[in-house]
Amino acid sequence: MNKLVAASALAAALGIAAAPWSAAPAQAAEDGKEKCYGVSKAGKNDCASGTHSCAGTATKDYDKASWLFVPKGLCEKLAGGSLEAGK
Repeated sequence: MNKLVAASALAAALGIAAAPWSAAPAQAAEDGKEKCYGVSKAGKNDCASGTHSCAGTATKDYDKASWLFVPKGLCEKLAGGSLEAGK
């Protein structure tokens, strides 16, 4: 039973480490992505912004300070999307 619990914990840790929001901004840029502000739903943002500490912690929809990684060139085509943080 203890081996099953340990294996489950390891699998969960690896899954969290591989989550898309854990990618560093430099890696995202290399992967052809950019930060797009103002397009995430509450709780669906990628990592930290000026108003919260990390991924999934945005408290309101389309917060101008919260961002998502999107393919380069897509952000400015999205309603409310901006390459710079708003207030």
